[in-house]
Amino acid sequence: MFTVEIEGRAIAVTNAQEAQARELIESEEFLEDLTVIHSGGKPIWDGETELSLRPATPAEVEEFEDADDLDEDETADEDEPSVVFLIDIDDEEDDEA
Repeated sequence: MFTVEIEGRAIAVTNAQEAQARELIESEEFLEDLTVIHSGGKPIWDGETELSLRPATPAEVEEFEDADDLDEDETADEDEPSVVFLIDIDDEEDDEA
């Protein structure tokens, strides 16, 4: 598993292999998501700061697995990597208020 960081702050973990994880963090869709999803009232990413990728820590792997257990009722394509945010994500309702 690999963790995506912005300025040394772990923001998400993925169960993708390294090549897939690098592809993911360079994908237009993922980058756009980081600019529209908010944490603490601000976008996760400013669209300019470099994103980095590193191996996930045991605690991050555990957090991923705990989140994955919560989602096991959903049907997911086993071949598609999953991403779990490690930061608090604002509710859309909070953004609109």
